[in-house]
Amino acid sequence: MLREALVKFTKESAGTITIQSVTTAAIIVNGESYARPIALTPDEVVSDWEPRPIAELVEAHFEELLQRSPELVILGTGVTCVFPPRELVFAFARRGVGLESMDTAAAARTFNVLAGERRQVTAVLYL
Repeated sequence: MLREALVKFTKESAGTITIQSVTTAAIIVNGESYARPIALTPDEVVSDWEPRPIAELVEAHFEELLQRSPELVILGTGVTCVFPPRELVFAFARRGVGLESMDTAAAARTFNVLAGERRQVTAVLYL
């Protein structure tokens, strides 16, 4: 027996950050191109986030982002999924904040859906 799924697609929500494109050269957010890793929330691109190699990430690198009280941080790790250090995952769990790692294209899609739902989500996206 097949069930028909109803899925509603919407255009960009007014006042919400939307990731429009992800390539190995740039991430396009609300018409602006970023040629380096970026961090963003549904309301802003965090311009002073300093990218580090994924294997070297620690909780302190996310402190400014965590002050925004996200329920979930999405880590887009480039063309393929790279898992962050185990201790970082545990540190987020201790704070009650989810940390999901996936390739950047998947992270961008996930961010757009959650931001469109006005969820408290933050994304860190690597090229």
